[in-house]
Amino acid sequence: MEIVVRLDVMLALRKMKSRELAAQIGISEQNLSLLKSGKVKGIRFETLAKICEVLECQPGDLLEAVAGNETPN
Repeated sequence: MEIVVRLDVMLALRKMKSRELAAQIGISEQNLSLLKSGKVKGIRFETLAKICEVLECQPGDLLEAVAGNETPN
């Protein structure tokens, strides 16, 4: 099982640029890019909560658990 980050999908749905989200939640664009690509080992709940607040979504809208051999939607 792996966790797939759907942040890019939510940004597109909200018509928001990564740069704008990074500024609003107080992290660097580079760190946000790493999070979007799934190249991080974890995320602080505080950061996740800020993202959800700005994007008006739930954590489950951003993260999805998929079986290792499944192709994400």
